[in-house]
Amino acid sequence: MNKKFSKYLELFDVSYHYQTKLENVEIFKNLNLSIYPGEMVALLGPSGSGKSTLLNCIGLLDKFVSGDYRILNKEYSLLSESEITNIRLNDIGFIFQNHRLFPEFSALENIIIPSLIKKIPFDQAKKKALQILTYLNLDHRLNHRPAKLSGGESQRVAIGRALSNNPKFILADEPTGNLDKENTLLIFNILKKITSETEKSCIIATHNNFIAEKMDRILLIENRNIKILK
Repeated sequence: MNKKFSKYLELFDVSYHYQTKLENVEIFKNLNLSIYPGEMVALLGPSGSGKSTLLNCIGLLDKFVSGDYRILNKEYSLLSESEITNIRLNDIGFIFQNHRLFPEFSALENIIIPSLIKKIPFDQAKKKALQILTYLNLDHRLNHRPAKLSGGESQRVAIGRALSNNPKFILADEPTGNLDKENTLLIFNILKKITSETEKSCIIATHNNFIAEKMDRILLIENRNIKILK
């Protein structure tokens, strides 16, 4: 257990809704959730249930409409914009269904970029990126741009990018949704390895019940609420 953080995230009765011209659309209501160091959590739910919205709010890309949110022992409501930016940059790794790599840059460069944003010296950022690519068995593809990579390779580079700043936890939104069964298992096993070898936590929104069953916990968003299935 992480000595500094007994919990990475805590949600207390959080809700999210948005207003259209015709109605108030409620996505989820009064959710409660805690995420602990080193665990892998599956987030299930039908399309439109709020999985991506929940990940965006947890990842500080959006805001809960109501309720309390503690992230890394800090009350979200008390954080300044600069503190929010720092947490997002240093402590959270994002992985998306579409890898969202920069097409004009190589695999190595895509992993280096987040470190350069943090003003880490180039040589140091490059050394770390090379270590990550080796860890992901992609050191032989480091100079290839995304167009020359397979779907599974591109997603591994996206994982590498998420790891580049050594985050506390990773938020993955359908990371295997565009992949075949073989690459789905490969990506899952990499993420499982990361959580088992470190204290990083991983929350994965997925429709894949098979890989969800392999995770530490399964949460289901349904009817604007959350159920613990495992």
